[in-house]
Formats: sequence, C-alpha cells, structure tokens
Amino acid sequence: MIKDELKRFIVVGVIATAIHYVVYYLLQMLAKGSLMLSMAYTVGYVVSLICNFYLTTYFTFRSKASVKKVAGFGFSHIVNYLLHIALLNLFMAFGVHRLLAPVLVYAIAVPTNFTILHFVYKKK
Repeated sequence: MIKDELKRFIVVGVIATAIHYVVYYLLQMLAKGSLMLSMAYTVGYVVSLICNFYLTTYFTFRSKASVKKVAGFGFSHIVNYLLHIALLNLFMAFGVHRLLAPVLVYAIAVPTNFTILHFVYKKK
C-alpha cells in the first residue's frame, strides 16, 4: 500500500513541481531577473500548493478533505517551504545558477515532505 501511495505521490509531486517551476521560470523571464528570487519562488510555491492539496488528498492518499487534513497539509508545507527557501538561498550562495537551484532543492525537499504527509494522512 505504501508503495502505491509513494508512486502516486511521485506523480503528484512531478505535477506540483512542474507547476511551481513553470511559474517561477515565467516570472523570472517576464521580469528579466528583476523580481526577487524569493518572491518568484513563493508565488510558484503558492500556486502549486493549491493544486497539490487537492491532488494529494484525493489521488495520492485517496482520502477526503477535512479541517484536520488542511491543517496538517498546511503545517507540512510551512516546514517544506522554509526548507525550500533555506536550501534555495544556500545553493545560490554556493554559486548554483538561479534556474538550476530549485531542481537541487526538490531533490532534498520532496522525500522530506512525503514523510511528513504520510504521517498526516495515515494518523488515526
């Protein structure tokens, strides 16, 4: 069962990550780099977060939305967002290109988020 959830989580994660990165990339291209990286990253994160909640709830964990799940999902994504921003700034400080840095962030943040969300959705 956890293997199936993990597969669905990966699919949802790819979709959410694509949404996040496309919004981030478009904002960077439209603003020609003048928009603060953290602001563009945050806008992309919020857009993907909304899509991610519904996909995670109904598709990944085959559950129903509830106030408790919204709160748990919100908490996990606050932790996840802080991890994203910290890692983004860390990679940028080490000279990683602004368009590559998010890819490295995802490699660390995605498994962390699955672990938190699995606990949120499976806690009885």
